[in-house]
Parts: sequence; C-alpha cells; structure tokens
Amino acid sequence: MSTEEAIEVGSYLTAATAAAKAAGELQKERLWSEKEISYKGTFDLVTEVDRRCEELIVERLKGAFPDHSFLAEENAYEIGKVPFKWIIDPLDGTTNYAHGFPWFCVSIALEHKDKVLLGVIYHPMMDELFTAVKGEGAFLNGNPIRVSEREPLRRSLLATGFPYDRARDNENNFQNFIKFHLECRGVRRAGAAALDLAYVAAGRLDGYWECKLKPWDVAAGSLLVTEAGGEVTNYAGLPYSIYDHRIVASNGAIHQEMLEVLDNQNTPRPLGGEACPP
Repeated sequence: MSTEEAIEVGSYLTAATAAAKAAGELQKERLWSEKEISYKGTFDLVTEVDRRCEELIVERLKGAFPDHSFLAEENAYEIGKVPFKWIIDPLDGTTNYAHGFPWFCVSIALEHKDKVLLGVIYHPMMDELFTAVKGEGAFLNGNPIRVSEREPLRRSLLATGFPYDRARDNENNFQNFIKFHLECRGVRRAGAAALDLAYVAAGRLDGYWECKLKPWDVAAGSLLVTEAGGEVTNYAGLPYSIYDHRIVASNGAIHQEMLEVLDNQNTPRPLGGEACPP
C-alpha cells in the first residue's frame, strides 16, 4: 500500500470509528428507556434506535465521502457504480437490545471493488472497539489481536445463531447445533453475529458458524477474523464471500473438523422428505 493509499484508508477508518462510537453512545443512552418497536416479520423486530443509528452513521459517512454508496440493514439506498461501498449494521443484536439484554454492537465495513477493505465493530457496553484494515492486522482498542491456538475441536468453545424463520424452514441450524454440542467443549448463542466474529478474532471463541446471514452481519467481522490469522469459508470449505449466506469462521486449527461436522448439512431435508431449495 502506497503512502497516499494508506492516508486515504486512514481517513476511512477514522470516519468509520467516529460514526460507530457515536451510534454506540446513543444505544447506551437509550438501552433501558421505553422504545418504539416495529416488526419486519413474525419475530424480526426493529426499534427507532436502529433507525436513528443508521441515519447518524450514513449522514456522517455521506458527508465525508459523498461519492461512496451504501448498503445498510434498515433502509434501501441507491447503490452507485463507484468502487467504494459502506456496509452497515447500525445495531446488531436488536432483539437483545429491545429486551434490555446488554449484548449488541455497531458494525461498519467498507467494500472496495468487491473486497472488504476495512471493518469496525464497536461494543458500547464494554467500550471495545475492534478494527481491521486489509493486510494490516486486527486490533482491539488499538492493541493487536490474534485468534486462539486451541485445538482439537473437543476442547474448543464455539458460537452460532439461528434464523428468524426457524419455525417455517428446515434450514434452521438445529441439527448442526446438536452435532457441535456433542463434538466440542461448548456452544454459545448470544445473539449478535458481528460480536461472535469479533470474539473469534480476539481468541475468546475458537470458532463460529451460522446460516442465512446478510452482508451487514458479517462484512466487518469476517475481515477481523482473517486479519487476526483465522480462516473463513462457506460450509463447503470454499473461499467466503460476504454475499454467501453460510459462514464458518475459526482459528484455522479446528477449521477442517468444523467442516466435517457440517458435512451433508448444505441441503437440509424437511420432514416430508423433499429437499429445501439451496
């Protein structure tokens, strides 16, 4: 990376960090206040804090980089043909937040020519800022972080999550959850995909898998894991794209074991015996 490019990326990271912290402060202020809650489905809810945080982040980044495009969870934005695209989850862990359960975060990533260039995840309740720039490593509050070296799988701590349509679609992760519980030390389901990935990057978790995720759930976190020395693929072990909906992230040492547990889970079969669509 040239000096000019480094300065430019530095300005992107500074802006993303400031926006994430501002949104996180708003989340802390409103956590235990009464909230307006609406629904995007039977269980998938959204609060006015999600929307206010997204507006805050987009307004700041648009002001700094007016030629960039945006992909965010709560609103549709015109996606231009410029090579830079901000991918934003203003409040990952909304269900937790709505219930006053203090496990949620802000996730911001910048994609450049279909590659994630940088990622920022801010956990406001612990004032933890996870950052990564492609090729420059991963950091927590400015200090370098690395994935764990723990192996084999039976000694590992994993994390996962479940899709909102788990009662209607047989690709609901239940079978994989049971299989991993039988093969590892434990599985945690805390409810914020971005934080799960950040914790893999920091060595606090050894692996993570989940299905039916969106780009804003994983863009920043997947970069954190790879920059911290970990491995990220899809269920088949192929190179991961943030537009895949199945992710496996690990410290690398247990990755093949995780894929073997997931084997034959790519096309779950519903009760009637007919394969679900891919």
